Amino acid sequence: MKTLAHLSDLHFGRINLDVAEALLTDLEALRPSMVVISGDLVQRARRRHFRAASAFLERLPAPWLVVPGNHDIPAYNLLARFTVPFRNYKHYITPDLDPFFSDGEIAILGINTARPLILNFAHGRINHRQIARIEAAFRGVPNSVFKVVVTHHPFLPPPGVDGKSLLGRARLALPALETCGVDLLLAGHLHRSFSGDIAEHHQQFERSILVAHAATATSTRLRNEPNSYNFITVAPPRVTFEERTWTGTDFATTDRSTYSRSNHRWLAVTA
Repeated sequence: MKTLAHLSDLHFGRINLDVAEALLTDLEALRPSMVVISGDLVQRARRRHFRAASAFLERLPAPWLVVPGNHDIPAYNLLARFTVPFRNYKHYITPDLDPFFSDGEIAILGINTARPLILNFAHGRINHRQIARIEAAFRGVPNSVFKVVVTHHPFLPPPGVDGKSLLGRARLALPALETCGVDLLLAGHLHRSFSGDIAEHHQQFERSILVAHAATATSTRLRNEPNSYNFITVAPPRVTFEERTWTGTDFATTDRSTYSRSNHRWLAVTA
């Protein structure tokens, strides 16, 4: 069994310090196998924001894997955005923009979907090189290993959200995800908590893939949802998602959903 704490959109530079401290306390109590962060560690890609984010990462009670988001590249320094967009991220967080972890039970691949050169750089994309990276990373990984891909921008819209903020060129990547046997897609960006099945939106695929979005874990940039993160328990053939939500004093589970795999489909488990 593996447990993942899925955080997103921390936005250091615009955080609630009480929430950040309570989050660390909650993670210390739960002791996940790994912490996965799906981008936007900082509000603006300034050195002081990244230093604060780096100090937070050092206090996590578990190994971590992180990908950049659009806020992790410069917004107003156009020269830096066009020439060295990930300089501060690489210096303070990690030089690896597409990290990979595997231990024989779970395999997690992060893909950098932030794009500094597109007109609206808040949007994200995946490219052919990264699709090849997905295929290479999971090639040879046994089907018994639970496979996860982490991006900042989501493949699937939550209910009530249109597709404008989805990952660009997602349809190009989905066949590779299906072929590689990916089980779970983690994302953020929308500051909305959500879990579901990719087949709900992309019905042409025979193999369903679970999707989980995390809301903002620590930021004051709330979008009609409180601060929260996902605590995910992987115990094949079942996966359980718990939404851990800030109550004003601590984090507590406010929603739980479980899925069980049957052949190539994920089925919701009713209590």
